[in-house]
Amino acid sequence: MALGLERVADVFRRLELAAPPIAITVGGTNGKGSTCAILECILLQSGYRTGMYTSPHLLRYNERVRIGGEEASDAVLASCFARVEKARGATPLTYFEFATLGALCAFAEAKIDVAVLEVGLGGRLDAVNVIDADVAIVASVDIDHVAYLGTTRDSIGFEKAGIFRHGRPAICGDPDPPFSLVERARKIGADLQVVGREFGFKRHEGQWDFLGRRGAKRALPIPSLRGAWQLRNASCALAALDELAERLPLSIGEVKRGLALATIPGRLQVLPGRPSIVLDVAHNPQAARALADGLGDMGFFENTFAVFGILRDKDIGGVIDAMAKRVDRWYVATPPSERAASTDEVAGFLAQRGFSERTRTFAAVESAFAAARRDAGANDRIVVFGSFYTVAEALRFAR
Repeated sequence: MALGLERVADVFRRLELAAPPIAITVGGTNGKGSTCAILECILLQSGYRTGMYTSPHLLRYNERVRIGGEEASDAVLASCFARVEKARGATPLTYFEFATLGALCAFAEAKIDVAVLEVGLGGRLDAVNVIDADVAIVASVDIDHVAYLGTTRDSIGFEKAGIFRHGRPAICGDPDPPFSLVERARKIGADLQVVGREFGFKRHEGQWDFLGRRGAKRALPIPSLRGAWQLRNASCALAALDELAERLPLSIGEVKRGLALATIPGRLQVLPGRPSIVLDVAHNPQAARALADGLGDMGFFENTFAVFGILRDKDIGGVIDAMAKRVDRWYVATPPSERAASTDEVAGFLAQRGFSERTRTFAAVESAFAAARRDAGANDRIVVFGSFYTVAEALRFAR
């Protein structure tokens, strides 16, 4: 990883690509992927040709690049990567920079109407920021990636606000944004809108209202994505689309269909069958707290078994603390990544909290998942979480 825009901007110029006609850039500690999925689905239901770039992928690289709602083909990706490789010459590119340029190439060739671009890490120096967003969204701000973004919400907020642009809408889904984010928007003259202030939502029984600066949208369906926090992500998406209404007109029916049909794997995803199996990529305390709340809203289960694998550079203790009240037994595994925390490391954190007798350790996620499935009864629940790598392994072996 090597943050900075000089290399990617240089190669982007050499590629001579047309920038997306309209670009919505989505950053934030948590909620980026869900917000992108909601935006894409509403736009697709409205008949627009979309390009969506997200990361990381779970099972296939192609998941990162979607055109018109479908994963880009191997042939399209290979062709675009060849163009990037030729254009870069002697300029070194990171994996993510190469991937981003490949996606932008695919979008240019597909002649999309609107691009939805998910920030990989931070924002200010992320490769996605080579594109000037027509609307920028920061879904949330919390502590994560401290080695690159800093150890405080203020330092992280400054990096995430780097996707804002002068005179353009900047949507913030954090009701208490750090001062650095607000100040960055003020200094560059971005049109900052914060949830709970310039826009918001109100939930009713079985439906909700979006309350935007340009008016209300009432009696909306609860988003198909599970979790109460999805109303905040959906509100960010609708606030952004309101700002583009003159260029991307939408009907209320199209908005409702998009909310009802949006899907994304690995976010409080429930697999069919019994015992209940829940997959969630939560890997920091904020996301783990949201997962715990979501599990609490799912009804009664006799036991909850956690298949847990996490990366070493995460707040392992904070994630455990956020989930402790929901978990009866821990099945700890090492996800397939060089950055993974070992089972002994994670078991140590659990032992410090008095969970040793309820903890089993395994060398691989496959083994932990298989053991949890053997031990769980029909009225129990298995939750797999802690990392994209952990969830990806469970998805492979759940088939």
